[in-house]
Amino acid sequence: MVATATLPIFDILALRCEFPILQQESNGKPLAFLDSAASSQKPRRVLEGLEDYYRRYNANVHRGIYKLSEEATFAYERARGKVAMLLGATSMREVIFTRNATEAINLVAHAWGSANVREGDRILLTMMEHHSNIVPWQMLAQRVGAHLDYLPIDGEGRLVLDDLDQLLTERTRMVALTHQSNVLGTINPVRAIADRAHAVGARVLVDGSQSVPHMPVNVLELGADFLAFSGHKMCGPTGIGGLWGRYELLEAMPPFLGGGSMIKRVDLDQSSYADVPARFEAGTPAIGEAIALGIAIDFLNSVGMAAIHDHEIELLRYALDRLGQVEGLTIYGPPTTHERGAVVSFTLAGVHPHDVAAILDGEGIAVRAGHHCAQPLHRFFDVPATARASFYLYNIAEEVDRLATGLEKAWKLFN
Repeated sequence: MVATATLPIFDILALRCEFPILQQESNGKPLAFLDSAASSQKPRRVLEGLEDYYRRYNANVHRGIYKLSEEATFAYERARGKVAMLLGATSMREVIFTRNATEAINLVAHAWGSANVREGDRILLTMMEHHSNIVPWQMLAQRVGAHLDYLPIDGEGRLVLDDLDQLLTERTRMVALTHQSNVLGTINPVRAIADRAHAVGARVLVDGSQSVPHMPVNVLELGADFLAFSGHKMCGPTGIGGLWGRYELLEAMPPFLGGGSMIKRVDLDQSSYADVPARFEAGTPAIGEAIALGIAIDFLNSVGMAAIHDHEIELLRYALDRLGQVEGLTIYGPPTTHERGAVVSFTLAGVHPHDVAAILDGEGIAVRAGHHCAQPLHRFFDVPATARASFYLYNIAEEVDRLATGLEKAWKLFN
């Protein structure tokens, strides 16, 4: 018997009207967008806010002593303050705007890593990391002669912490891990790991790309030293993301990029650098995008991050039950909703994930297929690729039903 989903947390139908793209059809069917883990859709107010900046007060920030520049500077810095409040930071100076989470992690690996990691030191990652939280650390390790260690996972996609104390040594300088897996949906026990990392003097970077958009996140409660996130996954535009870092750590770090805005004084033979956060924001930033990110945060706060999370968990519970009835389907990740977020990666026996995605596309359903920038994780499960449905605040139970029906159609076509 198919379970009935009840999602009474907020007025979902009214909320969906805020997203113009959701009003269209795809291949003659109502669009069911189930790929928000890759990039979320944008509410009308974000689109209008971005256009308003370019139409009404487009100017560079921190430089012009005239009305347009001052208005742009105020809006840009106000957005920084909104990020700080969303993350529970102690100061807006702890927030650095970047292009995305990838750039934020690279910033830490280069600026903090080059100053603090030496030959023979160790960096601890997990087997479920996105490539953005593996490759920068590989590059650092290769530059300085450090070593990478990995926390393993079990068959249901949970971190295995039995050997954590053996992996954490006096040579461990950084522990970098995802808060929520973009493939498995696994929500990791960041605070418990951070406490044990700090006990040996290691720093902790959290990839918050999949958690910040979907649940209340407080960096101090997590015990993080750095946290990276991307705006385009949280109803904001592309080209804007951020790094939160403890101020004392940021203040001690050298710049990541050199150029305008990040300096105090430039002489022909040397330069002195600006205070945090300007030190890490070289050149003209993504001004309109940062302002629009602030508007996206206002939107998410108006719905409520806890309400968004509750809605997604109810939808996930329904999805796990409904999809579990599809013949030939294997779902990866923890089996219970309290261990995971609203991401469901799966394979369908006898059908390549790309074919699954193509068939679903014909039904107006957008899912992701591939390795999701997590090749080591897929090798662990001995699959070259998976299909992935990821849910957000604007998804509804009817779209889960359409997904299940589409998968049943794919199964019949190939088996």
